[in-house]
Amino acid sequence: MIAAGAVALVAITLLTWHNRYKWLHSSPDIDFAQYPIVGIDVSKHNGAIDFDSVAKNGVHFVIIKASEHTSFVDSKFKDNHRNATAAGLKVGAYHFFRKKFNGDEQARHFLATVGNLELQLPLVIDVEDASNDEVSDEVARQNLADMIGSLRKNGITPIFYTNGDGYRKYYKGRYDDLPLWLCSFSHPDSILDHGHVIQQYSHWGRMNGMTGDVDLNIFIGSEKDWETWLEKVKQ
Repeated sequence: MIAAGAVALVAITLLTWHNRYKWLHSSPDIDFAQYPIVGIDVSKHNGAIDFDSVAKNGVHFVIIKASEHTSFVDSKFKDNHRNATAAGLKVGAYHFFRKKFNGDEQARHFLATVGNLELQLPLVIDVEDASNDEVSDEVARQNLADMIGSLRKNGITPIFYTNGDGYRKYYKGRYDDLPLWLCSFSHPDSILDHGHVIQQYSHWGRMNGMTGDVDLNIFIGSEKDWETWLEKVKQ
């Protein structure tokens, strides 16, 4: 009886993890006639990228990791920027916000890393708790406010990237005036009340010109909306 119970427990545990894996790796079915503008976001972890092949896949934009905390620079940032630009993609850059580091110093590091590189999308602050520092919410919010304030003093209105938890914890009611890039595996039509302009809808895309998984994104709007938005956010 004990052995049978142990086997049953193992089976239930495996089934639970299997279902969790399927849920974590799920993504909504996107109507690309409704949401025709497709993008990816990348970092050094994506390895060498053939951006010409990526562009031929119908990708319109790429957001590239530039920096993190107050000194880290993604080793592939400049190569990715140069090659994506040469392939004709619209290009943006993001900074992974570290909750325990001074926000003004993070902003200055981000700006120094990007320098005078040509970008078509606003700078992005990636705000999430996963793989981040253990600090109080008060400290995290203050450092975030300082970083956003510093960027604004430099004439920059950043895009705010986060997931559902971060939306409720850091964005909603505090930075509603900033463009929102939301990570959500829900169908975009079901979460339009969040007011996001870009949705990261999958972490497990596959694409010619790249090895392994890649994050997939859509712009929430038509091609005309996209062109209008790019003009609006040009800095």
